[in-house]
Amino acid sequence: MPPHMRPLAHPSPLEGYEDTPPLPTGLTLDGRTLDNFIPGQEYKRSKAYDEFVDPIDNKGNGFDFHIYYMHTLPVHLNYARQLHERIRREFPELRIHPMEEHPMGPHPTGSFQVDTFNPHETGTLMTWLVIHRGPLSVLIHPNTDDELRSHTEHATWIGERWPLNSDLLEHHRHTTLPRSASLSPSAPSNLIR
Repeated sequence: MPPHMRPLAHPSPLEGYEDTPPLPTGLTLDGRTLDNFIPGQEYKRSKAYDEFVDPIDNKGNGFDFHIYYMHTLPVHLNYARQLHERIRREFPELRIHPMEEHPMGPHPTGSFQVDTFNPHETGTLMTWLVIHRGPLSVLIHPNTDDELRSHTEHATWIGERWPLNSDLLEHHRHTTLPRSASLSPSAPSNLIR
């Protein structure tokens, strides 16, 4: 069985909530959404808004965005080059890799990679790419200590899904690089959080 098809164990998503009171069953004032607040209970904003959840890397880049294009199709290659430039101009604080105009590693076609370092950057780039990716596809995956699982089970796609050469990932481990490893000396400090 190919590595990406092997069944993997999953902890319960309710782990840590076993002894909590039941949630209300009523609706909010809009009449369409569930009321999630238990009267008298104190609430804290989820820390997932500010830091990546385990096992995602919080020391380096938490997510990779691989923008795929058909490198042999001129219209795709041209759009990819323009999108690459636009991302560099709009998001200079992100780590943006050079374009690979041929298959590289597990990636079956031309691509370029953009790294994000916190949930805010990740959500921002994801929503921006939903609108601006054009005819291209985007593989988005977290960085954990299991590259195979990161690129398959934990990955998500915007656009068409491409098959990966997952055999190359089976024994590979993510290398943590802090954002400072890729900063330009001319980067304004107010862009880097």
